[in-house]
Amino acid sequence: MRAIVYTQPGDPDVLQLVERPVPEPGPGEARVRLAYSGVNPTDWKRRSTADPGPDGQTPNQDGAGTVEAVGQGVDPALVGERVWVWEAAWQRPYGTAAEYTVVPARQTVLLGADPSFELGASLGIPFLTAHRCLTLGETVPDRLGPGTLDGRTVLVQGGAGAVGNAAIQLARWSDATVITTVSSPAKAQLAAAAGASHVIDYRREDVVTEVRKIAPDGVDAIVEVSPTTNAATDAQVLGMHGAVAMYADDSGAEITVPVRSQMVLNARWQFVLVYTEPRRAKEIAVEDVNAAVLDGAIRVGAEAGLPLHIFPLAETAQAHRAVEDGAVGKVLIDVTA
Repeated sequence: MRAIVYTQPGDPDVLQLVERPVPEPGPGEARVRLAYSGVNPTDWKRRSTADPGPDGQTPNQDGAGTVEAVGQGVDPALVGERVWVWEAAWQRPYGTAAEYTVVPARQTVLLGADPSFELGASLGIPFLTAHRCLTLGETVPDRLGPGTLDGRTVLVQGGAGAVGNAAIQLARWSDATVITTVSSPAKAQLAAAAGASHVIDYRREDVVTEVRKIAPDGVDAIVEVSPTTNAATDAQVLGMHGAVAMYADDSGAEITVPVRSQMVLNARWQFVLVYTEPRRAKEIAVEDVNAAVLDGAIRVGAEAGLPLHIFPLAETAQAHRAVEDGAVGKVLIDVTA
């Protein structure tokens, strides 16, 4: 099979297209013939710094394709099913930048006949991250679905990014009022297309003033992409018992939080990384995200506020570079091209 492999950490040029044997699924595993692979920031960050091991590493956690074989203990009825895959490369050598990957069967999720493989490959890390951010507070439920966030207000900082887009779509599916911030009119159009109720251009408007107009008592949850930059703002717009969920690290920067005001609110400031979050929280997120997909509530493409940038497998290095350089939208690899 064709696969992208790197044998040492470094810049995107360490990614090489090679021929590898088709992996065989072991007990409890499934082999998926991939159609698309999704690229996330954690993929290039791991490629840049982590030891790939003696046999090399195929990158990328997310993907979508068709189950071709299963190992012992897995229902053979899974063979032939269209699925989306999550965490393929987490502590495993077989990422999704290849014609095939092998993962634990529980990490294949039925996609159904209608949703596209492009959509399936765009789920995984962004949507599971967004789900965690929307459900870890004390005033919000731990499940998402129609009506579950009715009466709640969510602030998504950075609504034009992949996680921001996912948070907007999931929150709107759950009937929340969604406020989001962006840095330009073009990104405002993307956030509105995703379904945001209110869009604030933080370069032109005062975020605290505008949020307080919409939510005088503060917001219930904040999905935070840039905690170092936004901590002071978040502290001023958070409501009683609200939560700030921080899922990006600003390249290792630190944050300062006003203790007294947040103590009065009984506020929660929590870090989010899908790979190490509690297993049950992850299982719930997978179930809810897939329910949203099957409900027709999740979309991709410019009309959904998430432009797709598609590269062939041989150009995986360019795909990684695009994400590293901050491409707006979702970067995918067409494994079949």
